[in-house]
Amino acid sequence: MHIHILGICGTFMGGIAVIAKQAGFRVTGCDANVYPPMSTQLEAQGIELIQGFDASQLDLNPDVFVIGNVVTRGNPLMEAILNRGLPYISGPQWLAEQVLQDKWVLAVAGTHGKTTTSSMLAWILEYAGFAPGFLIGGIPQNFGLSARLPGEPVQEPGGRSPFFVIEADEYDTAFFDKRSKFVHYHPRTAILNNLEYDHADIFPDLQAIETQFHHLVRTIPGQGLIVANGKEASLDRVLQRGCWTPTERFGGQQGWQIGTAYDDGFDVMLDGRLQGRLQWALLGEHNQLNALAALAAARHVGVPVEQGIAALAQFQNVKRRMEVRGVEDGVTVYDDFAHHPTAIDTTVAGLRRKVGAARILAVLEPRSNTMKLGTMKDQLPASLRDADMTFCYGANLGWDVASALAPMGARAATFDELDALVTAVVAVARPGDHVLVMSNGGFGGVHSKLLAALKDRAG
Repeated sequence: MHIHILGICGTFMGGIAVIAKQAGFRVTGCDANVYPPMSTQLEAQGIELIQGFDASQLDLNPDVFVIGNVVTRGNPLMEAILNRGLPYISGPQWLAEQVLQDKWVLAVAGTHGKTTTSSMLAWILEYAGFAPGFLIGGIPQNFGLSARLPGEPVQEPGGRSPFFVIEADEYDTAFFDKRSKFVHYHPRTAILNNLEYDHADIFPDLQAIETQFHHLVRTIPGQGLIVANGKEASLDRVLQRGCWTPTERFGGQQGWQIGTAYDDGFDVMLDGRLQGRLQWALLGEHNQLNALAALAAARHVGVPVEQGIAALAQFQNVKRRMEVRGVEDGVTVYDDFAHHPTAIDTTVAGLRRKVGAARILAVLEPRSNTMKLGTMKDQLPASLRDADMTFCYGANLGWDVASALAPMGARAATFDELDALVTAVVAVARPGDHVLVMSNGGFGGVHSKLLAALKDRAG
């Protein structure tokens, strides 16, 4: 069977392409921007990529077109598909029907931490020999790829793992299906990591997102498990609308808790009882909470907590999560995916706890749809309070970055030219500083530009 994927170079649709290829489908695809690293990964799988959405791609004559949510009405290929009455389906629905239907799905939902927590959970199951399949919106470094089909579990030689871990996004499915992606997945185990207002381009307010989360809750069987953040009033409201599934809490006054914290980890507690000490290098309370959620979900499918803790001690974080890109002239440059004010706050705070009194120079690109609309602009100064200086790239925004960051005074500077930003950072950076770059996009390769400029400065 031949599928042609529209919007194939997005992380989610690219993952579907990899899984479909592994499952024996012939896979081709197109996107507006076909470039590395996704293009390289897909081509290495033998997947033919086409630049653009020209209607001539109908001549490929696939059995079905799989549509990513980047595709809108007016797209020339989509219009041709509609005019010809050809079969098409959304990516999440295709995945549900072709891959997830007979699986024990473990879904990780939430405004923040989905990719990291999904990666932790998949790794715990892998460490335990369960050989799970997964589709994650990043590249877990323990695996080196973002998606795969279930493999052969140690417990059942010659068999196929029933487990599939998926990052469950609340963003809408496609232009023709405005439900959140995650309602298609029908998980048996679901993590509700947190819930804040985001995606201002499609949701009018937090209550609208809570409604979508309750749609997810309605799909979870009574013999399943919901692992919910006990510190989130928004998730309490979701569950109070109706819940038919056992629930375990983490991070709150009951259930799974962070015990004594150490420089290299923390004690894992469950109902007031010590489960073990997790020793690792990850920063921040948010990652400790992610770990609790992953341990709880893994226990539901049969992984003892002690074994889960041992797995997380060997966990390597996802790329672009406080990833050190290099050190030049004594200055360390990090790359992080943080883009929502809450994620920015926790990321900077985590680095602050690591580096102590050393200077943190935050370099920020407000690039997400929500940030471009300016919905969260007033929260930015507080989210950057732990940074010594902030350099913000404000090109192509519909709001005034300088005004939004004005409360920070001389600690913030804004730029419309990337090279000018790089020059300004390098001019003030000194040995021992930590430059934290935060964006959910490529940011014009600013990390490499900063490192090259620092190297040139050092002679």
